[in-house]
Amino acid sequence: MASDENSGRIVLRQDFVPPRWLANRHLATLWASRCQRRPRPRLQRTRVTLPDGDFVDLFDSETAGGEPVLILHGLEGNHDSHYVRELTSLLESHGFQATAMDFRGCSGEPNRLARSYHSGDTADLDFIVSHLINTKGKLFAVVGYSLGGNVLLKWLSEKGSSAPIKTAVAVSVPFDLAACATHLNKGFSRLYQWHLVRSMRSKYQLKFRTRPAAIHPDTVRTLKTFWDFDENVVAPLHGFNGADDYYQRSSCGPRLKNIHTSTLILHAVDDPFVPRHAIPAASALSASTDLELTPAGGHVGFMERHRFMRPRDWSARRILTHLRSHGPTPVSSVQ
Repeated sequence: MASDENSGRIVLRQDFVPPRWLANRHLATLWASRCQRRPRPRLQRTRVTLPDGDFVDLFDSETAGGEPVLILHGLEGNHDSHYVRELTSLLESHGFQATAMDFRGCSGEPNRLARSYHSGDTADLDFIVSHLINTKGKLFAVVGYSLGGNVLLKWLSEKGSSAPIKTAVAVSVPFDLAACATHLNKGFSRLYQWHLVRSMRSKYQLKFRTRPAAIHPDTVRTLKTFWDFDENVVAPLHGFNGADDYYQRSSCGPRLKNIHTSTLILHAVDDPFVPRHAIPAASALSASTDLELTPAGGHVGFMERHRFMRPRDWSARRILTHLRSHGPTPVSSVQ
């Protein structure tokens, strides 16, 4: 699909072919997260103290000397999420240094402050990027999935031409948070909402078991939808005037024109988290941005036909190809 010189480019990737039994968007999403075999890269954990006294944990692959790549997980994910492990292992095998960042409270223990992480929080990412540049000498790229992709694209729009990385990739991005919250309260997609909201409620109750609660646990226990949780927990904890204000100020979609860094966005048209009308048009993209759409793939799924009952992650391979096209080609240890 063509675009004018002031807009980004949208490409329909017909070369992505899922197995017939994973052509359904929900099966593609659930298989990837629940059934797909996951590599087990060995990671070294480092705790980084943030300017406000809180912390995040970083998980580094063992590869030394390659181009450093930072990976951001999605809502309620972490370094152990299937897509992070898959990409970390693939990048490591091709000579890149992969670092997975766990957002506040996502690495297995409550964070120190009442606040947590959210879809529009770019300050932590900005600090960690500076930290990695100071410790590694440079940062080649950042890859973000789902919520992490929204954070990444919003950060790139804020940095403009001063973003200190060579390239970026965002996968399965919730471009319009309000539209996605509404969409996830309909039909089968409510299953994902139930699972994620239950996880966020449990994490909140665990953190405030031994400290004064900002919002009473009895109130949190009754919250069932994203909008309810964001209105009653996320917004007041993070300085927003309700869920609508949070969604409006945190969605990356309206800000994509401000991105100057070479950026690839991978998205499935059938993503059960994101309604089709929320997918940006070429005119909403900056000239440095390519949006590649697959007809199928689900949400952070992208399982492609490979071996019988053993599909493989197409998105990780596409990310690797993109990264290798933007810098020195690392020596591959695994072909």
